[in-house]
Amino acid sequence: MTMAATDKRKQSLYFPEDMLREIQDEANRLDRSLSWVVQQAWRLARNEITRFPSVNDVIADVERREDEG
Repeated sequence: MTMAATDKRKQSLYFPEDMLREIQDEANRLDRSLSWVVQQAWRLARNEITRFPSVNDVIADVERREDEG
């Protein structure tokens, strides 16, 4: 599902306090919003994150090893 560029739905996200402070510092340095910084970070990290194994991949791997052992 692709969201339109003008979609402005609100979503609550929770960050550890120190991480939120770092993001806020960068937002201030760049004279941008927190939202903008997080969106840019997602765009930069998306390809790397898609390489992480899903929970289902991990469970299937554990089950496969149990069947072999």
